Amino acid sequence: MTNPALQSKPWYREPWPWFLISLPASAVAAGLVTVWIAATSADGLVVGDYYKAGLAINQTLARDDAARALALSATIKSENGALTLALGGRMQAYPEQLTLTLAHPTRQGMDRTLVLVHTGGGRYRAALPLLPAGKWQVQLADHEAAWRLGGVLHIPLDRAVTLAASGPIVHQPEGD
Repeated sequence: MTNPALQSKPWYREPWPWFLISLPASAVAAGLVTVWIAATSADGLVVGDYYKAGLAINQTLARDDAARALALSATIKSENGALTLALGGRMQAYPEQLTLTLAHPTRQGMDRTLVLVHTGGGRYRAALPLLPAGKWQVQLADHEAAWRLGGVLHIPLDRAVTLAASGPIVHQPEGD
């Protein structure tokens, strides 16, 4: 008579071989998912001609300096599905149109450019497109690209956001 407890089961009926097989199998599955993500998503963060983009930074900094000289500020709000903007500063005359660029931090294909129309007294308005919730980089400029203001918006736009031209940051040495 043989004891049934001493009889061994086939290997595929034991839990430990399956546990040991599952570890490398899960690593292979994760590797395949990673390859699929890398192949299907675009890398829009790298500029093709980085040298020309670097040279253009000087022009961009001049636009920031122009906004500082005019002491520009803009308050952006969402009202009834529209984006309203109040522009303030030492301006001779308000431009008829402003360009507002909404840039997604990681997905270049989701970027939007809005043209805001002057409605009088430094106020501007444009239709607000449907945007996914999250953090968006924003840049406001006149049509001649003489100045610009930049900042961050959080969509949905629940409260007013102010963009201001700030002065240069001066670091004071400690102990003075």
